[in-house]
Amino acid sequence: VQLVESGGGLVQPGGSLRLSCAASGFTFRRYDMSWYRQAPAKERELVALIGTTGGSTNYADSVKGRFTISRDNAKSMVILQMNNLKPEDTAVYYCRAAAINYWGQGTQVTVSS
Repeated sequence: VQLVESGGGLVQPGGSLRLSCAASGFTFRRYDMSWYRQAPAKERELVALIGTTGGSTNYADSVKGRFTISRDNAKSMVILQMNNLKPEDTAVYYCRAAAINYWGQGTQVTVSS
């Protein structure tokens, strides 16, 4: 199993970022996928979840209306589009396949002026 996150960076409040996660080593289309984040000195939290076909999604209350999760089963990728970013969104972001105990290296998102 391999999950490689990318797309993080430094952005000003109100800005946008698009995170990508490239998956390999398992049958991607059969697994729900999710994005988590972990801020300094805080526990890792679930940000967004998407079902196997992309037809169902769920979001943490803190990101509803600002973040959008999507997937491309043909490319084994999951995307997190983040708009109207806030300083409290600063964290390392990870993607994860449901029921697979594996974490990638994550990608750092920093929202600061």
